[in-house]
Amino acid sequence: MVLSGKRVLLVIGGGIAAYKSLDLIRRLRERGASVRCILTAGAQQFITPLAASALTGQRTHTDLFDREDEADIGHIRLARDADLVIVAPATANTMAKMAGGHADDLASTVLLATTLPILIAPAMNVRMWLHAATQRNLATLTADGVHVVGPNEGPMAEAETGPGRMAEPLEIVAAAEKFFAPSGPLKGKHVLVTAGPTHEPIDPVRYIANRSSGKQGYAIARAAAEAGARVTLVSGPVDLADPPGVSVVRVESARDMLASVEIALPADIGIFAAAVADWRVVHEGAQKLKKIGEASPALSLVENPDILATLSHRKEGRPPLMVGFAAETENVIENAKQKLLRKGCDLIVANDVSTATGVMGGDQNTVHLVSAAGVETWPTLAKTDVARKLVEHLSVLAGASKA
Repeated sequence: MVLSGKRVLLVIGGGIAAYKSLDLIRRLRERGASVRCILTAGAQQFITPLAASALTGQRTHTDLFDREDEADIGHIRLARDADLVIVAPATANTMAKMAGGHADDLASTVLLATTLPILIAPAMNVRMWLHAATQRNLATLTADGVHVVGPNEGPMAEAETGPGRMAEPLEIVAAAEKFFAPSGPLKGKHVLVTAGPTHEPIDPVRYIANRSSGKQGYAIARAAAEAGARVTLVSGPVDLADPPGVSVVRVESARDMLASVEIALPADIGIFAAAVADWRVVHEGAQKLKKIGEASPALSLVENPDILATLSHRKEGRPPLMVGFAAETENVIENAKQKLLRKGCDLIVANDVSTATGVMGGDQNTVHLVSAAGVETWPTLAKTDVARKLVEHLSVLAGASKA
């Protein structure tokens, strides 16, 4: 069984759907998982710690300031001692706390302290689910790498109908199983992704860089993992959480990135979304450059290694499917066509990163897929949706190339 021997920490929020969480415990244990529970104060209005403990066979935790637990910093232990955290039901309040990084009770403190993969099963009134604040919080959580199952549509406790019903226990179990036995069109494939900027040092304090946030590359890495691939993400300096289930290698400079990419090979698909700096300083200063008088220091620059071209033109060790990105501010498609020929890759994902588009650092993107077959333009989408759609497209290409 996929869940046999796996440790699940189940956080039960304060909604009427909490009664389903008792069945969820039973279903998880049927499949060999061990389950420990945290009940919020709201959850205890619907079910009791005794009921949860009777089903888990373990103590149920409720209080952040429990003397017995906190003698050994119990909230940190709970945040570490599991393989997966499930939040079911994830109420609007719980989602808001998670998105805002609040830690005012045991559940929210554990969720803030954990580095484990998190799966939430939202459950709330339809109007609460559709409220702009909840949708903003959902977007924040998914961007942070939190996985979501549901909600389903149907009748509510308040005699209303619509999206907001918690996913059924077996649906949540199936979503949990995907963490430990990924399946999908890229199962068995190794996908190598680069993301973010590179920092090219001028001296110990200053560097040359660009405005790349890494959001698109991170979203692609996550989507590839969700499609069943083994994913290696080589990332420049970004302020983003590691995507769940992805092996992340953090680097600084273009040369560091190329070296880490070489180590990560071989791969079946290479997706080079990083905005690698084109140049670096010839001689990095050992000490901080001082401002002396009116004269500006002269920097001698040399071209950085072209990671995409280096790998694309190889006869051996080249990933069978090579994807590059073209961040342009003018003549987007024409420049991408030239880059496709110059780099020798199989596909270029081109976008307009002019300041007015808000793409650099933003959450949306408008891309054009440029290949020998022609140009395919997609509508403006969230970067997470661009990632999923691109992975679907590459799954078809990878299957075709294998055939």
